[in-house]
Amino acid sequence: MKKQIILVSLIALGSAVASCNQGTKTESKEAPAATETAPTADSTASATSTGEAVDLFDGKSLAGWHGFNKTGEVKNWTVEDGALVCLGAAKDAHGGDLVSDKKYSNFELTWDWKVDKGSNSGVMYHVVEDKKYQSPYETGPEYQVMDDIGFPEKLENWQQAGADYAIAPANEKKKLKPVGEWNTSKIIFNNGHVEHWLNGEKIVEFERSSDFWKKQRAEGKWKDYPDYAKVTTGFIALQDHGNKAYYRNIKIKEL
Repeated sequence: MKKQIILVSLIALGSAVASCNQGTKTESKEAPAATETAPTADSTASATSTGEAVDLFDGKSLAGWHGFNKTGEVKNWTVEDGALVCLGAAKDAHGGDLVSDKKYSNFELTWDWKVDKGSNSGVMYHVVEDKKYQSPYETGPEYQVMDDIGFPEKLENWQQAGADYAIAPANEKKKLKPVGEWNTSKIIFNNGHVEHWLNGEKIVEFERSSDFWKKQRAEGKWKDYPDYAKVTTGFIALQDHGNKAYYRNIKIKEL
């Protein structure tokens, strides 16, 4: 009787092990299918995040920033009521931009911004500092910060707020706050995948490897700038285009 009990127990144990092994193989086989599904609006960055978001602006000073291609005191940016404020000193869009002290590659950058009536500014990334460049826009792609309504000149859609300047205009989901009210923006760059967000909506999305991007890069404004978007590691820059602009809650998460 004892031998029969032992035999039955061994058979039952073997069946249980076989069942567990089969379940593991089934899950492993099906798992890759989930990664082939197109990512949702919020999954591009979160799926590859390597750290927490950190402040690029402490709300009190210009610590962590410097003038593009410059050393020493910055006089055309200041801090007012917890906001980093461009005073609009650079009348020709050269020489007044503020640049982060640290370089970034893949990232999620978020910030709040507002402008005065008729103002023009922008946020750039992958900026290269070198004396042969007059301005960050010669190397770094730009998220447009604009007063679309009150700007004194006619604007192309790729010049308006939220656009990837001279590359991709914002889509129909764009909802821009009135002048004087705070907007919330986000840029995601992840191995050539680019997203622009404005007030909770994804308004620009493309791949750097796409035919669309290559055509815009080769035939548009940037054909005259051979080093535009050439590198994938560089500084963050805030543009002084000769108008007042306000930035706060500037945070970056490296991906």
